[in-house]
Amino acid sequence: MSYQSKSLVIAGALCAALSSVATVASAEGANEKCFGVALAGQNDCAAGEGTTCAGTSKVDYQGNSWKYVPAGTCLTMELPADMEGMMRKGALEKLDRDLPKA
Repeated sequence: MSYQSKSLVIAGALCAALSSVATVASAEGANEKCFGVALAGQNDCAAGEGTTCAGTSKVDYQGNSWKYVPAGTCLTMELPADMEGMMRKGALEKLDRDLPKA
């Protein structure tokens, strides 16, 4: 392989690596943390006291656990009503609803 061919291969690999980093960064920027929308055990993090992190929420729609959702959709997501018939909504901050019983 000639010096010029090696340079092209290295340049191509560098471009591919930089492209994948940019794609990951833009994908993360397109999401936001949404509290109270994850099903039990499917949260991305922050599942409240007594839990460690991802996948540790104890109840569906636990208000103090969050999940990444596409940016701009958290506050408009349609969720099932609770046991009293009250409509649930996602929030950008922790909620005091649907917390596990101690």
